[in-house]
Amino acid sequence: MAYAVVTGASGGIGRCLSRELATRKYDLLLIARSGDTLAAECRTLQNQYSITASYLALDLSEKTSVDRIVQWIDQHNAEVNVLVNNAGYGLWGEVEKTDFAQLDNMITLNITTLAGLCHRMVPYLRKRTPSYILNVASTAAYQAVPTMTTYAATKAFVVLFSRGLRWELKGSGISVSCLSPGATSTGFIDRAGMEILKERAEKVSMKPEAVARIAIRGLFKGKAEIIPGFINWISVKFTYFLPKYLIEKIAAGLYKI
Repeated sequence: MAYAVVTGASGGIGRCLSRELATRKYDLLLIARSGDTLAAECRTLQNQYSITASYLALDLSEKTSVDRIVQWIDQHNAEVNVLVNNAGYGLWGEVEKTDFAQLDNMITLNITTLAGLCHRMVPYLRKRTPSYILNVASTAAYQAVPTMTTYAATKAFVVLFSRGLRWELKGSGISVSCLSPGATSTGFIDRAGMEILKERAEKVSMKPEAVARIAIRGLFKGKAEIIPGFINWISVKFTYFLPKYLIEKIAAGLYKI
């Protein structure tokens, strides 16, 4: 059976995406920083779904991370036909007041690693078609979000990069989809330093299991953009019709420090 490679697979949406793929009998290569968590998850997936699940404990913001993933694939002669770029995080705060090393690390993970994996993996995906790429963005990608300025910009890159790559690979047998979830019950808020907004966010949050089901269904249907949840879908559609200033003013109010 072909492998699916999933980054950021130790929790949240990434773990649920892995389980959705396991139900379809994909063997898995799970990647994240926490080796112990990944090892336990691999055991669970193998026992529950009778698949092969392996893991790489990597800091995906390191420049060598893409090379190490490709080396693993070569060493194991793994036939990969699904790539899920889920790893990423946000930072809450004004640009001027945020340590640039932290911003740079986030940009590297959210943009450089994602683009690098797509670049390196396309030749592998061509060998076993139909193949699929799922890049995870956010509803924050569709407008500027003051106090999450850099994060929103990185996710805007993911949307546009995915759409452009989709056109470049048209007719190749490789389908590229972009998942843009809204608020989801994961560790994102804690990682971003937004604890004081947690209660508000939970009122509209989706469960990661539901997001993953919608995402994998849309991936295999070949959808260009997957926006789970009616509220999220409407909020994105509004960005196409309302003035940018108004959309940004609303976003600024939602994420005000």
